[in-house]
Amino acid sequence: MKVVTVAQMQALEAASERAGVSTDTLMENAGLACARRIRERMGGAAGRRALLLIGPGNNGADGLVIARHLRRRGAEVCCYVVRGRPAEDPKMSDALAYGVTVLDAADDPDLQALDTQLLRAELVVDAILGAGRYRPLDGVVGAAASLVNRRRRANPGRSVVAVDLPTGVNPDTGAADGQTIAADETLALGFPKFGIANFPGAGYAGRITALDIGLPSEVAAAAHLPTEWMTNAAAAAILPARPLDSHKGTFGHLLIVAGSRNFVGAAFLAALGAHRVGAGLVTLATPESVYRVAAAKLTETIHLPLPEDADGRVDVAAADRIRERIGSYSALAVGCGLGWSEGTRAFVQRLLLDGDAAPEGPMVIDADGLNNLSGCANWPARLRGAAVLTPHPGEMATLTGQPTAEIQSDRLAVASASAASWGQTVLLKGAHSIAAAPDGRRSVLPFANPALAAGGAGDVLTGIIGGLLAQGVAPYGAAALGGFLHGAAADKVRSRRGDAGAVASDLLEWIPLTMAALRKPEAGYG
Repeated sequence: MKVVTVAQMQALEAASERAGVSTDTLMENAGLACARRIRERMGGAAGRRALLLIGPGNNGADGLVIARHLRRRGAEVCCYVVRGRPAEDPKMSDALAYGVTVLDAADDPDLQALDTQLLRAELVVDAILGAGRYRPLDGVVGAAASLVNRRRRANPGRSVVAVDLPTGVNPDTGAADGQTIAADETLALGFPKFGIANFPGAGYAGRITALDIGLPSEVAAAAHLPTEWMTNAAAAAILPARPLDSHKGTFGHLLIVAGSRNFVGAAFLAALGAHRVGAGLVTLATPESVYRVAAAKLTETIHLPLPEDADGRVDVAAADRIRERIGSYSALAVGCGLGWSEGTRAFVQRLLLDGDAAPEGPMVIDADGLNNLSGCANWPARLRGAAVLTPHPGEMATLTGQPTAEIQSDRLAVASASAASWGQTVLLKGAHSIAAAPDGRRSVLPFANPALAAGGAGDVLTGIIGGLLAQGVAPYGAAALGGFLHGAAADKVRSRRGDAGAVASDLLEWIPLTMAALRKPEAGYG
């Protein structure tokens, strides 16, 4: 499933018209598909009360088609025209012919009629602005949106469904007006728009359901749509095979360079993340003081103790010890809990950037690996291997020099531009993490989970990605699949423990179960 800009969607509609499927046909298809989904949500239509908020453009026309179909199925339907419709309006005429009640804000200056309908309705459909031109919510639109939000908060049992995207969300960036209508579900027409893939807009969308509106398959196939909305099917397609006649060597050998005296747990979590995702062998290279603790806890892991400095961080001399052995490993993971100092910067530079012995195999670089890398001159040109870089917004700010707020304002663009500039795969972590390849491909991972706001969650993710790289998954696939497995496992944890109180190690048991569920969804793992 793709994610599109307004311009891309308009181009698809124009191409559809040329292919013989008119815009009016797409609109009728969209309205019918929305009505079907709304009936499912209400548990049927007969006798149910629905209020549709109608705007002046195509989104409002979609709403009128929905109203007609709900009325045909026996629902009590009221359309409230928030902003005037055109004088010649066939969709309005059709809705009236089917017995839909229509009220107009022009006849309701104090919005009392709207408030009455909001109190009566079991479900509200937001079809005011959609993916048209973004504008501030002022005047009657702003007042109506504010009233809808107040009534929704007062009665959480009343559902709000947005058509294409919530009114008030910028369809291309996700910027949101302060009075944006918060939806419980957004019915994306054809494809989700960027505005509900990026926060804050995504926070107003609720559940996102993409609906087939009848775009000719050849039109979508011919379009250049590089941004993917990751689904179970897309993730399952990347999973490495597990042949029955395999052995531990079949699934690669990951070397993890992690940990320091103050961050022992980071090394532990990364190693277990790699084991749980199916790496055949995992070696943990960590400072001597960390090794003594980690070896007692990690019985399945191979250990490579490293010399350390006076503060318990890895010593620069350890780089040569690792480089002597680097050819024995399928993939490398660097950074979790290393600490950030002149000594660790020198170590990272010596290990990853200096000379012909720098690793050429696939690698994932995270956390203090990135922080230390940012202090090395011309580091992107000096990385010899294909890497997955996994910054959170703060680390991305360190790497790029951009303010964190600027990064968060357009995460898709920042991740994509960074991947192209550095020539490496980037996984920009956070709510709806973004995987971006140097060639322009991007994946939006549909997870926003406060249970992940816990120390160590990123270390588990590094182990997952490293374990996938060791099994032969290409860097972009490892980033997208690794982030998906991490987010899906976190959703399982959240469903059992709630928004607060989960710890990073809670994720570990759900990683193999999540993979099993992707491989055999009918088995119902977990």
